[in-house]
Amino acid sequence: MKRPVSEPPRMYVGAPPLADLSRLYQTEFVRSVRAVGVLWAVCSLCFAILQVVVLVQPAWVGTRGSVHLGVGPAPPSGTLGLFEVCVELDWPVPECRGGLSSLSPLPSFQSVAVLVGVSLWAVWTSILSLSLFRFCSAATVYKICAWLQLTAGFCLALACLLFPDSWESPEMRALCGDSVGSFSPGNCSVHWAYILALLGILDAAILATLAFVLANRQDALLPPDSKDVTTGLLMSA
Repeated sequence: MKRPVSEPPRMYVGAPPLADLSRLYQTEFVRSVRAVGVLWAVCSLCFAILQVVVLVQPAWVGTRGSVHLGVGPAPPSGTLGLFEVCVELDWPVPECRGGLSSLSPLPSFQSVAVLVGVSLWAVWTSILSLSLFRFCSAATVYKICAWLQLTAGFCLALACLLFPDSWESPEMRALCGDSVGSFSPGNCSVHWAYILALLGILDAAILATLAFVLANRQDALLPPDSKDVTTGLLMSA
């Protein structure tokens, strides 16, 4: 009996070699990392600008819109921030006391202003740390930025927690009435600057988590010889 002759392996016409297919997947992965990294950097810059607005705007607390019935003096109307109090005596131009130019926050909110300032420093330092892509590996830079953003979010969370505890102050009583107390705004309510600060805490947590994920993905999925390529692509974006 004749032994069956083994057939040669079939070659599929048009199928790319495994090396080319691996290189294609690697290129697509690098492009995805670059796109997510650019999005993360843009969101980090937006978060830094938001921190500046939160610090300088006198709109952490404001009076509620109420109708004065004409009995007794009209209650004051205005807003309050960390550095100044604005009362609407001559509408539409409010009369403000204090300001960021003096670098002196309101006495009752000094600790809150310091915490927001540290948070602002941390997030802008993370933005400046992006220049380290030229000198360090991308994973190291992402981890540095992640820890800085976690610090910014932690300081901002402490500031948002201490701010209502400081409402029992002369500035708050003059604007919001004698019913003001800790965590009780009296005739006032929180305004958009305080709400932006609360959203900033969530933003910092999301950005830090994304930075950690980007750092770990690069170390785990990219081969050693492609890390330099990824760093160059991130810098060119």
